[in-house]
Amino acid sequence: MNARANAGVNTGGSAVAHALADAWTMTRRELAHWARQPVGIVVNLVFPVMLLVMFGYLVGGGRGITGDYVDFLVPGMLALTMAFGLESTMVAVTQDLNKGVIDRFRSMPMANGAVLVGRSVADMLQSALMLLVLVGVGFALGWRATGGVGGFLAALGLLLLFRFAMLWIGIHLALVAGKPELVTAVQILVWPVGFLSNAFASPDSMPDWLGTVVQWNPMSHTATAVRDLFGNPGGEPGHVWAAVVWPLALLALFFPLAVRRFGRLSK
Repeated sequence: MNARANAGVNTGGSAVAHALADAWTMTRRELAHWARQPVGIVVNLVFPVMLLVMFGYLVGGGRGITGDYVDFLVPGMLALTMAFGLESTMVAVTQDLNKGVIDRFRSMPMANGAVLVGRSVADMLQSALMLLVLVGVGFALGWRATGGVGGFLAALGLLLLFRFAMLWIGIHLALVAGKPELVTAVQILVWPVGFLSNAFASPDSMPDWLGTVVQWNPMSHTATAVRDLFGNPGGEPGHVWAAVVWPLALLALFFPLAVRRFGRLSK
């Protein structure tokens, strides 16, 4: 019995190690694409910076905000950036499907879903870089985080968790769309999540029905939670748990859906 149990454990451990190795191979593939096509990375880094500068200086003066608007805006922009910019990942997934790349991978002894996991890891590395760039620009604009080092790191963790959940929603929608030219139409669905939120203004300044919608938006919970952790205006500690539960619930739903859809399309 013990020998069989140990054999089962060893087999399971070997399968996990094999799947992780496959996912890392696919991650390296995506990183190699970065080196050959750096323009897309630069655009993804510059776009949120432009939005931050535009809303901070050209639009500015969010309604219902107590305190410095830049201190309110920067955490909201960080959350918004984690919701946007999924087009490159969605297009890459559909291109691999349509060009037969997936078929070649499936002919190899590779774990099912390793392509998607590798793509998601590469996207998360880019997202972390985007966060660092935007945080730097925020500091240059006068934003300050006064919640301490622990709060600062916890806020970044919540932002990346939200990004990870949004990423797998995007991957699933890309697999449903099936073609790169349909990705733009699907991506439009992300815009209401971003702009029907408290990224730029307080729900207290909105009509009651709209404020209710905004408050239930998962991105609003993340923005409010990171404001609290950063020590910025508009933060409420009670939203931290919601900012954890919402992304985990979305991941629990869309991760298996994406892997299952991928397995059906690539057979």
